[in-house]
Order: sequence, then structure tokens, then C-alpha cells
Amino acid sequence: MKKRVIIIILDGVGIGELPDAEKYGDSGANTIVNISKSVNGLNLPNLEKAGLGNIIEIQGVANNPDSTASFGKMNEKSLDKDSTSGHWEIAGLEVKTKFPSYPQGFPIEIIDKFIELTGVPGILCNQAYSGTEALNDFGEEHLLTRKPIVYTSADSVFQIATHKDIYPIEKLYELCEIARYKLFSGNPNIARVIARPFTGNNKNDFCRTAFRKDYSIDPPRKTILDILKNAGLEVAGVGKIEDLFNFRGLTKSYHSKTNEEGIDTTIKFLNEVENGLIFVNLVDFDSLWGHRNLPEKFAEALEYFDSRLPEILFALQDDDILFITADHGCDPTTKSTDHSREYVPLLVFGKQFKAVDLEIRSSFSDIAATIADYFQIEFPENGESFLRKIGKKEFSR
Repeated sequence: MKKRVIIIILDGVGIGELPDAEKYGDSGANTIVNISKSVNGLNLPNLEKAGLGNIIEIQGVANNPDSTASFGKMNEKSLDKDSTSGHWEIAGLEVKTKFPSYPQGFPIEIIDKFIELTGVPGILCNQAYSGTEALNDFGEEHLLTRKPIVYTSADSVFQIATHKDIYPIEKLYELCEIARYKLFSGNPNIARVIARPFTGNNKNDFCRTAFRKDYSIDPPRKTILDILKNAGLEVAGVGKIEDLFNFRGLTKSYHSKTNEEGIDTTIKFLNEVENGLIFVNLVDFDSLWGHRNLPEKFAEALEYFDSRLPEILFALQDDDILFITADHGCDPTTKSTDHSREYVPLLVFGKQFKAVDLEIRSSFSDIAATIADYFQIEFPENGESFLRKIGKKEFSR
């Protein structure tokens, strides 16, 4: 029998601080709840029907005792709070050590080596910085000097911002590839090198484009993507999945650049993939609105996703399982512009499955274990399956 599972990651949509959030400077973070308060209530009728309001009290989203999906939240066991560790843990690989970060900027020897390897005339910034503020503060100098804007954040990232008229997009990608594969090829290392192209003529109209590209390190061990692919199943990635896994474990991929395009591609793949996994990242919540501390826009993005959810559900087949979750928080109501250390929501849809309270899952990897259980293939190294809990008939006890 052919089976499919779909994972949709609402990038950055956390649902309350983790017990260790204080260690990360994230006390009080609660992305979706704080947004709901900021906009005097969210209008999410389809997610409300599914049971989102059963996980936690969200202004505008009621509790639903007759939810159409199983619901709960998940604890992150990995020690970071970024997309790489979040997605890897969802795929069954917990990150036991933190990726190196550079909150004071990169050491001069790293910057000098980057300049030597790329031949650029120097760099600007070299600080932990908000991406939009980096453009405002250094964009005009970049236009005059051709020096790339290099910055980081609380996460393990080396970000390179260049204007599309100064460095064409392929040249920016080349700079990032040099950084990824030559500069950060071992020690020192970093989780992601990120291309941040932008347009505009001055700080009043600089704007990042949709051609961001992430260059991640390889997962150090097998994930559920590798296990599925090795078992002869299809593994389709949508959005930045290909970047975060460095194409490992994928049989096909499409790098959608917006939530709208990502949802359209998901529905397209639901009409193409016959047996396996469709793994989707919807990045706009995080990249456009979370990091820029724009709760109203974040709310609009959530409501847009909610409006498209019925199309996704309509495309599901009888034996499909759909997981909707997130990879970390990115609370736009706090002073920080970084990710936040939070639980993530979990909604599980399936025409053949019961809607139950999944409570607090101890690891994001429970999704990977459940997928392995469903396909009756090798289990990932982490995670506990909740397949029997959601109760497909032949697995009921």
C-alpha cells in the first residue's frame, strides 16, 4: 500500500518559552500568543477547527473539544534555537553540542581569510546585527565601496549581503560557496552561510529580495530523509529544506521563495508524489516578519496560511498523514530580533486517524519516529513514535 506523509514547517512559529529559555535570553517569549495579544486576536478559523487553541490559550483562537486534528507541543532537545538544529531534530537527529557562534563579530583572521579567498575589496559591519538595520547602516557605503556587508546574529550564521547591481546573484552565491566550502570547511565551522541579496538606491528604500540562499553543513549522521530514500521512497523538499540538509536524502526539490509559492508547490507535489515524504518550509513568518519585529505582518502571514489550509487538506489522500509544526520561535514582540527558545506547536491530520491530545512531546524527533513507524522502516536514532496514540485502525490497541 502506498503511503505519504507531509511535514509543513511554519518557520519561527513558537508557542511558549522552553524551561531553559532564560539561559538563552528568551524569558517571556511566546511567538503566537504574544502576536495574538499584540493584534487583539488572531483570525484562524481553520487552525482553530484543527485544535490549535487546545494547545495553549491564544487570543481569538478558541478551544475546540471536537478538533479535527491531534494536537500538542514539542520540546527541543538540541542545544540551539535555529533552523538547522530544529529541522535536523524533526528529522530524528538531535544536535548535542551548540554550533559555534560569534556574537562579538568574526575574528580578524576569519575576515582576512574571506577577503583573500574571494578577492573582495574588504567587508563592512562584522557584527551581530539585524539584517534590515545592516542595510540601513551600511548599504550606501556598500554601493560606494563594493565591500560586501558581513554580519551574524545569536545563531551560528555567516551572512553576506550585497546589492544585486554590485554583485549579481550568481556572484553572491559564489562568495557564499567559497565561505561555506573553503573558509568554514572544518575548524572554524559554522552552521549556515546565508546569501542576503538586496535592492534599492538608499537607506530609505533598501529591501532584501526573495533570492536568499542558505548553505548548511551536512547532517553528521542519518536522518529520516536518508532512511526513506534508502528504502526506495520519494523524499520531496519545498523551500529551504534542500539548503538545511545540503540536498542529503532528497529525491526531488523545489526552492520556493515565499509562503504563497511554497503552499502552491506543496499542493503540486501532493499531486505528483505517490509514496514517501513531502517536507515543506514556509519561511516568511521568520525571515520577513519575526526578525523584523513586525507582529501585525506576522499575524497576516498566519491568517494567510490558515486561509490556504483547506486546499492542502483537500489534496490529502485517505492514508496521508500531515504534520504542521515549527522549528523554533521568533517572537516579534520582544526587543530581540533573533530566534527564541520555545516549544513548537504540533497538529497532526489524517482521514484514517483519531484526533487526540498528544500533550508535550519530549523531542521534535518524535515526528521522525512516527514516520518510520508508519512506513515500517528503520527508526531514526532519536524520537518516540506516537502512531499508536493517534490510532489508525490496524495499529489500535
